Amino acid sequence: MSEEKQFSRRDFLKTTGVATGGIIGGSLLGGLIGFNIDGNSSDNSKDSGDHEDGGQEEHGGHGDGGTFDVPDKGRIFFENDSDFATIEAAMERIFPETDVGPGAKALGAAYFLDGQLAGAYGFNSKEYMQGPFHEGLPTQGYQSNLNRGEYFRLGLKKLQDEAQDRFEESFSNIDEDKQDEILQDFQDDKVDFGVPKSTATSGYFFTMLRSATLEGAYCDPIYHGNRNMEGWKMKQFPGHQHSYLDVIDADDFKEIDPLPNFG
Repeated sequence: MSEEKQFSRRDFLKTTGVATGGIIGGSLLGGLIGFNIDGNSSDNSKDSGDHEDGGQEEHGGHGDGGTFDVPDKGRIFFENDSDFATIEAAMERIFPETDVGPGAKALGAAYFLDGQLAGAYGFNSKEYMQGPFHEGLPTQGYQSNLNRGEYFRLGLKKLQDEAQDRFEESFSNIDEDKQDEILQDFQDDKVDFGVPKSTATSGYFFTMLRSATLEGAYCDPIYHGNRNMEGWKMKQFPGHQHSYLDVIDADDFKEIDPLPNFG
């Protein structure tokens, strides 16, 4: 066996354990976990806590100062900067930064979506994708003949087209009020995608984008969103605690620092 294909028993157990626990957490979760595209374990990120942009992804354990690193650089699905800037800007308007805490961009929601679209969620690999195709009812789920990756690419193109047609500028460069105007028309299903409604609509694209934004803000940090568990902290969610035996009999309310999937 070649050296680059070898990995330890610890790597295997950790990766499969994370996959088993993570898929339960949400509808998008369960994409690329544990190993990078080149086949190396994500443990390689521990060699340095600093990323290329000087940022540091450190997540504390339960009062013991433990940390782990989740690399968030290196996109898989969004191949160019313009598309990624557009999706980041749109997500930020859906989940903006406030006095309460960071917005979608700072939480890494776009990196979360990037990983999901590159995996089973983006390819609809676990869903029936044969015809006939009809426009879905509000009570139905995904009905398009496109997979979600193709749907998002079409939606991103229409976001850019609308920004160019209305303001002669890219979506990520127009001001927030103009971004909101476009996104509101998407939500109200007023933007013509130029394809049959059974294939794609602006309203359903907005629904998927909003869901992905919220899941990226509150997912386990291993999925590259919810950086530093700030989404959990805003909700006072304790994360994956091993036990509450040390606080269950406390007389007063006990605030617990959130714990990630493997802290």
